[in-house]
Amino acid sequence: MTKKLEVYKCEICGNVVEMLHEGKGELICCGQPMLLMEEKTADSSIEKHVPFIKREGSQYVVRVGETTLHPMEEKHYIEWIELIVDGVIHRKHLKPGDQPEAVFEIPEGIEVSAREMCNIHGLWVGK
Repeated sequence: MTKKLEVYKCEICGNVVEMLHEGKGELICCGQPMLLMEEKTADSSIEKHVPFIKREGSQYVVRVGETTLHPMEEKHYIEWIELIVDGVIHRKHLKPGDQPEAVFEIPEGIEVSAREMCNIHGLWVGK
């Protein structure tokens, strides 16, 4: 059974989907079940993956890596950053060479979290 906001990836072609509705079925791509991406929260590697959220005036700034920014190289980079504020999703897609951060001009919320997808190390969440 799938749950709302879960992220799945096809291990063959690389398709990534995020669930909008819960369902009882199984997600299949390229003839096999898609892999549920685990939301990681602890970072023990040299490169930092946990997204950090900071409120600056009327904006939320989400950076991947608090003191050491995540690399944004052709072979290793952050694909997207997602900010969830009171159940509303805001997303910025990135590419190699970009800064590993996203700025969202939105009202301050009560429940705030962020997720990011590293093309090598998967899905990470921060609050």
